[in-house]
Amino acid sequence: MNAIVALCHFCELHGPRTLFCTEVLHSPLPQGASSGDISGQNEQAEEEEGGIQMSSRIRSHSPAEGASADSSSPGPKKSDMCEGCRSLAGGHPGYVSHDKETSIKYVSHQHPNHPQLFSIVRQACVRSLSCEVCPGREGPIFFGDEQHGFVFSHTFFIKDSLARGFQRWYSIITIMMDRIYLINSWPFLLGKIRGIIDELQGKALKVFEAEQYGCPQRAQRMNTAFTPFLHQRNGNAARSLTSLTNDENLWACLHTSFAWLLKACGSRLTEKLLEGAPTEDTLVQMEKLADLKEESEGWDGSEEEVKPSSQPDVVEGQELSKCSPETSLMPDCNSWNVAHRRLSVFRSLRHMRQTMLPVGCVRIIPYSDQYEEAYRCNFLGLSPHVQIPSHILSSEFAVLVEVRAATRSSLYPTLFDDEQSLNKYEFVVTSGSPVAADRVGPTILNKIEAALTNQNLSVDVVDQCLVCLKEEWMNKVKVLFKFTKVDSRPKEDTQKLLSILGAAEEDNVKLLKFWMTGLSKTYKSHLMSTVRSPTSSESRN
Repeated sequence: MNAIVALCHFCELHGPRTLFCTEVLHSPLPQGASSGDISGQNEQAEEEEGGIQMSSRIRSHSPAEGASADSSSPGPKKSDMCEGCRSLAGGHPGYVSHDKETSIKYVSHQHPNHPQLFSIVRQACVRSLSCEVCPGREGPIFFGDEQHGFVFSHTFFIKDSLARGFQRWYSIITIMMDRIYLINSWPFLLGKIRGIIDELQGKALKVFEAEQYGCPQRAQRMNTAFTPFLHQRNGNAARSLTSLTNDENLWACLHTSFAWLLKACGSRLTEKLLEGAPTEDTLVQMEKLADLKEESEGWDGSEEEVKPSSQPDVVEGQELSKCSPETSLMPDCNSWNVAHRRLSVFRSLRHMRQTMLPVGCVRIIPYSDQYEEAYRCNFLGLSPHVQIPSHILSSEFAVLVEVRAATRSSLYPTLFDDEQSLNKYEFVVTSGSPVAADRVGPTILNKIEAALTNQNLSVDVVDQCLVCLKEEWMNKVKVLFKFTKVDSRPKEDTQKLLSILGAAEEDNVKLLKFWMTGLSKTYKSHLMSTVRSPTSSESRN
């Protein structure tokens, strides 16, 4: 995450000051920071936590020191700073953390070395402790612009027995140029920064109570009410935060917290690249999930509670199991398919050359012990012992596929192999509809047949080919739906459109009309609302 986290303080002598800041570096260390370890007394022990390697590195100079050798260095002069304005002591190397996973460095010091970043942090510091303050002067607030960046600021007080009102004013700010990202990170930043503030306030409160117990300042100030305030404090007008919290490792701890905050905030939100609009199958599946959720919510208020069985339903040596993308043969991978108890018989579309249908066209009952009417499903799996009505067997709108165990005499000996499970079965297809011998069939079916029989294509290539064919014909279905149902074009124009689409044959027309039932409600309502809108009517005229 490209951001800077800083701790700011309102000094009674010098006004708003930046005490400590941590920035993210995706490139080598900035000028003035050495990437090599310094051996000897300047090298500190490295610690590793959460994939971030912590170490202290030597820098050639620190802006907080106000070194005269570099007059262009940002930051205040040494004469303009007091103990309350300074975090790291003169000559302190600062802190550098290395994220081994992303090769990102987290660098902490009092001020950013880059002049432009120093100006941005300085302006955010001043605004967070002056004009951009929430009611009560303690709490979170958001401000900023495109030029100077956007800021999440949380102001708070630290107890100090020697300060006016016995407290000093601080703020923790997070600066980044991405406004949307910062706003979306508000709840996360608020919780984590609030935890850091609570820890600082808790340490300072213990020191404050101990000092008040040993030497109460309130009574002493009452006795010297006419003494000038700055003089009666014996020169202790400013105290460092380490003194207020009695924590010598405060800045190292803050570096760890700020570095983790930047890493965690950057990894909690990820961007996803959407390659075009969602497919019709995706929309239909989302609508089905919404319907199931609404139905389940309706059952929540009922008195009777149906407890799901801990074991799957087993019927005559077979069981119902959820299908996966690798083993699914049915067009709806969220539906149930019939699988063998021990081994899956169908492993690829090469085994069973079936047409892939849109999800919305499929209403399936994978296995049943009794016949179900056509209004309930259009794909029905039945036990071999189920009696099918005679009018169904003779109907031209029904197709019966019988799966029978093949005898060894009807098979080639070389084909009767345990690894080729389908060779043990034979499929008999019957229908009441007459089939002409010279019937070509739908174009997409012929293309699928050609892809499945082409042994030069791998299984992955065949899968992608089928997906492309399906989407190609779904686009034709969308065009036909808009042309006939929405625009209400005459029959002659529809026939011309079918010729342009390459689907003028009778089988292709039937296929397009059947697939039209699989269009999502979202797509249909979108087209109808577009037609009803005044702007679309004016543009059409």
